[in-house]
Amino acid sequence: MLRKRVITALILAPLAALAVFELKSEWFSLVLGVLTLLAAWEWAALIGIRSLLKRTIYLSALIVPMAGVYFWTQILELMAQLLNWPDIRNYSGWLDILVVPPVLFWLVMMFLLRKTPDNLLKMTIKTVHKAFIGVMLLSAFWMFLCRLKAFYGAEMVMYLLLLIWAADVAAFFVGRRFGKTKLAPEISPGKTVEGAYGALAAAALCAIALSLGYGFNFMVSSDFLLLSVLTVMISVYGDLFFSLIKRQRGVKDSGALLPGHGGILDRLDSLIAATPFFYAGIFLIGRLII
Repeated sequence: MLRKRVITALILAPLAALAVFELKSEWFSLVLGVLTLLAAWEWAALIGIRSLLKRTIYLSALIVPMAGVYFWTQILELMAQLLNWPDIRNYSGWLDILVVPPVLFWLVMMFLLRKTPDNLLKMTIKTVHKAFIGVMLLSAFWMFLCRLKAFYGAEMVMYLLLLIWAADVAAFFVGRRFGKTKLAPEISPGKTVEGAYGALAAAALCAIALSLGYGFNFMVSSDFLLLSVLTVMISVYGDLFFSLIKRQRGVKDSGALLPGHGGILDRLDSLIAATPFFYAGIFLIGRLII
């Protein structure tokens, strides 16, 4: 299993880097959109949407907000012409406010997963509510990773990916070597507190390396250090959240597309949680610098 996992990672990592650095924002959005829809297909199966028709409708429900975000500027331009309201073009940046709901969701979920994992595991949530949660989380992931590339550059997207990958690797090997205290045994018996600390340490090292490489001053370096550690902390509990859903469904993986990793959702789970939080942090750091 570990061998398959490593081989798959060695294939996927260069492909991800090529997509980040070589694809223009429009094509990057399209490729990421396809991956997001594949993850949504797996999510639909996890929450009990079985029929092909209902899953197709569910994917359509996700495509609508994604298309709205993608064509937001054109929509505002059309509204300005139809309503004779040129000032409406100034609302192009208002999409950033949409980062608030997913960030709040992940903060609350992190607290609940830490304090009451048993209650969450026993909680019965209607399929329609799970479907809504999936649309919110997946569309936010797609939207803010695309905006991160468009507004802050490919380097920042690559840093986020490296941050999550390094944390994932550190958590695995530190947990395997030193892990004794289970993080949430009811949900994911393999995850340990020691592994989580390893992930946070990796995040700190990534932030230090970035700051040294770009010559950030002490204030910006401190901001990136804090943001990186908190982002990884959110990602750890994002992973646990999807493990919770899989445990409730009685499955180990969301799919079998990626050897050693499971499905697309299994590979993206940490990143889905981390992306809105990281984007919000970068947005705030940029405002503080200005």
